[in-house]
Amino acid sequence: MREFSGTWMRHSGDFWGGFAAMLVALPAAVAFGVTVYSAISPQYAAFGALAGILGATALGLIAPTFGGTDRLISAPCAPAAAVLSAFAIQLVSQGVQPLPIVLMMTVLGILTGVIQMLIGFLGIGKLIKYIPYPVVSGYLSGVGLIIIGGQLPKFAGAPASTSWFDALIKLQLWDWRSLAVGGATIIVMIVAPKLTKAVPGTIFGILAGILTYAGIASTDPSMLTLDGNSLVIGPLGATGEGYVELITNRWYQIGDLKLSQVGALVGSAITLAALLSIDTLKTCVILDQMTRTRHDPNRELAAQGFANVLSSSIGGMPGAGTMGASLVNLTSGAKTRISGIVEGVTALVVALLLGAFVAWIPIATLSGVLIVVGLRMIDTDPLRFLESRTTVLDFSVVLAVVGTALFVGLIAASGVGVVLSIILFLREQVGGNVVRRKSFVGRRSSTWYRPEAEMQRLEQLGDTAVIFELQGSLFFGTTHQLYLTLEPELVTTDYLILDMHRVQSVDVTAVHMLNLVRDALSERGVPLLLSNVRESLPNGRNLREFLELAGLGSDGEKVIIMPTLEAAIEWVEDRLLGDVGKADVDLPPLELHEIALFKGSKPDTLTDLNDCMESRSYKADETIYCLGDTDANLYLIRSGEVRIMGRVGGSSRMCHIATFGRGEFFGGLAFLDHRPRGNDAVSSRDTELYVLTLEKFNYLAEEHKRIAFVLVSQLARTLAIRLRHADDELTLMQEN
Repeated sequence: MREFSGTWMRHSGDFWGGFAAMLVALPAAVAFGVTVYSAISPQYAAFGALAGILGATALGLIAPTFGGTDRLISAPCAPAAAVLSAFAIQLVSQGVQPLPIVLMMTVLGILTGVIQMLIGFLGIGKLIKYIPYPVVSGYLSGVGLIIIGGQLPKFAGAPASTSWFDALIKLQLWDWRSLAVGGATIIVMIVAPKLTKAVPGTIFGILAGILTYAGIASTDPSMLTLDGNSLVIGPLGATGEGYVELITNRWYQIGDLKLSQVGALVGSAITLAALLSIDTLKTCVILDQMTRTRHDPNRELAAQGFANVLSSSIGGMPGAGTMGASLVNLTSGAKTRISGIVEGVTALVVALLLGAFVAWIPIATLSGVLIVVGLRMIDTDPLRFLESRTTVLDFSVVLAVVGTALFVGLIAASGVGVVLSIILFLREQVGGNVVRRKSFVGRRSSTWYRPEAEMQRLEQLGDTAVIFELQGSLFFGTTHQLYLTLEPELVTTDYLILDMHRVQSVDVTAVHMLNLVRDALSERGVPLLLSNVRESLPNGRNLREFLELAGLGSDGEKVIIMPTLEAAIEWVEDRLLGDVGKADVDLPPLELHEIALFKGSKPDTLTDLNDCMESRSYKADETIYCLGDTDANLYLIRSGEVRIMGRVGGSSRMCHIATFGRGEFFGGLAFLDHRPRGNDAVSSRDTELYVLTLEKFNYLAEEHKRIAFVLVSQLARTLAIRLRHADDELTLMQEN
């Protein structure tokens, strides 16, 4: 007993949520079914109600069992009703008999589910979320308007063959009884949520319609019978034997369909599968946002497809994860997928036990419910796009999709949506700037720290070496813009660096343009430097291999590929300075007076300072100090090179951030602030150092205050020069 009580406490919210969701989903499912089957013939309205019940049951049981999204309610939905109604109307206009239409709609639902399952199994579900908002908005608004147009004749009580336009303007076709029932349904359905949230407005609307019908029927005896009464759904035949007979007979008859007839359904099935998938994933995203969870789109679509296959196989309506019922489920306390199963079970129980009551639901009431649903599907947010010229194209996309859906069809609208999606993508790509930053070597620096005299020379000559940091997609839409940007530099610059670090993709047209740039530079004897040419782009392409196949491989003359932008800048710096071979490699170690930090110092000062210096030797790749070390030594390079390696962000990966050469010093920050080392120092090759320990410096400060003052002054001056150069680079980055 205690275990049962605990289980009930954990899942009571799922029960009440599922029950409340059923009260919303089942009437809507019946309304959708009646809408679809009434388009075939008014006599098939009862079959439509039964199809809605079977769909709500099958989808409610199967989708949450195999799907993974908590609180999601799956049931027959508006997009399915719109597509199937349009499909039925088209076949009726072609003179197809009602029974074959029913059979083909069954096969259409099965094909739709199979396509959804393929979408899920192939992992395509994640791509649906990349459909642009204007296209989705147009879809939803178009479907909403189609639903409203399809319901207007039923709402007005006009004959079944009446078009929405005739039902709207020909007052002689109106039946005031239908208008009164439908109007009461709509008014109460809209007003009720403003008065109470305890019971869904749909339930109040249906009750209002039924009560209005009962009130009118008290003065009109013809409304008190089901036979020949076109104002109500009519008998459902919702018995166990009726279900079995309906299913078995339908499958016997499906065997008579021709393969060509089935093949002709593929286009409609693809459209319906896309709409149902979008509807489901849109609802899942909303649930994720409200519950701070994350759904698996591929698993959910596979489960929805399987549910649609089974639902259609037993004569039910296909459907999707529905927004209204899911939100009712959530706000009623549901926590898990069990709520969806509760919705399916209670839908079947209500259909079996209350089938006689459902038969008396007025068709105008269901039409009123669907008109409100259609109105809520219309997305008015894109109207704000008209307020700015920059978003007028987005609004025109919405308008084009809506117009195509209304006047051509949803299949054509899906094609228009895909084409316009491509146009939107190209617009954004072409409108974006593929040049992230333009700079000059004179205002940038490599990881090699140069002496002050060399830095001044680089500032003078650096404007002849141009750097372009590229970004985004280099393809036929951005190639011309990029070439126009590079063209002025092709006749003036001595060095051109193109950094590819932030490039996402490159196509053949862009590579052809780079070949033109290479040829224009080579005529002047100028090489094209490419840096950060990766072997794996986000689209999976090997950029280095692609460039080599296109004739842009590194040949040392026309094209030079460097691993990093800093390496490319260093290569250019060496040539601007005439320091191609690093002539200091074979030079003897510097003496103290030859180091730039102490040039101009008095001989007696250098003698005292030299007595405090310690000489050390390091082999290539030997660590001098590590991140976190607490020594506060100052290191001066007599010969060799030292790499400074820093940690990237919070990761453990070390990155090359600086290189110091002969005559330079490093370790000055810890020497001044006495804090632990913030990086690693590693010798690049055999290196000779002077080392001044903090203890020796403290001795100098006590015994030779003048020497200590000179040392700190020179150290601070050099650090200030480095800091000023770094500040200039930061300013440059912010300017771009």
